[in-house]
Amino acid sequence: MSGHSHWAGIKHKKAANDAKRGKVWSKIARIIIVAAKNGGPDPGQNLALRYAIDKAKQANMPKDTIEKAVKKGAGGGEMIAFVPVAYEGYAHGGVAVLAEALTDNRNRTAPEVRKIFERHGGSLGSTGCVSYMFTKKGLITVLTKDSDEDDLMELALTAGADDFQNTGEVYEITCEPSTYEDLKKTIEDKNIPIQIAEISMVPQNSIPITEPDSARKILALIDELEEHDDIQNVYTNFDIPDDIIAKVQQA
Repeated sequence: MSGHSHWAGIKHKKAANDAKRGKVWSKIARIIIVAAKNGGPDPGQNLALRYAIDKAKQANMPKDTIEKAVKKGAGGGEMIAFVPVAYEGYAHGGVAVLAEALTDNRNRTAPEVRKIFERHGGSLGSTGCVSYMFTKKGLITVLTKDSDEDDLMELALTAGADDFQNTGEVYEITCEPSTYEDLKKTIEDKNIPIQIAEISMVPQNSIPITEPDSARKILALIDELEEHDDIQNVYTNFDIPDDIIAKVQQA
């Protein structure tokens, strides 16, 4: 289990309950508003907005809710000013954590994030302390049951993918951000269901976690960060085997 996409897949499944879905929609709406405000309401001309709308569709966000967020961002007038902030630190065991946020009050968000880290045996670090460990990549995952491995690998590599991995449950495909749109469209044109498609921060190396107690603390930290209203994305470099995950879930 890798910290960037496999965990994201599990989180995606957990988002099925209504309360969780409502929080996810609220966060995505914030991303759409900021993207539309900064780059205009046309997703054809605004790449950040196109990515945000794609993310909204993956989360089954209603079309009218998406449209309202776009109009709110592009409409001008008085609105809450959200600014992007990255919080970097370490979870238990030295695992790197990079959390991207949109906040209207840095003086409130920073201490709250610091407390979350400390509550789970981690520590908030300075800007740049872990971001160098991650590379911005296009990330696409497909459930292994939905495609033949050899066929998908050939399709992905021909369309510009730079890495293809079979993690057991999903195929993880990464590419340079510049080829992401073409690669995604190529897979969609073959009617292959995509589980996750996003521009992500992929760890260059992973830290293996073999103790259930360490895994529990790390996952609790990630959970609470993702529950925070201002945090949009959380990236980590842990590698937790499935049997350890099972032990944590049984506890």
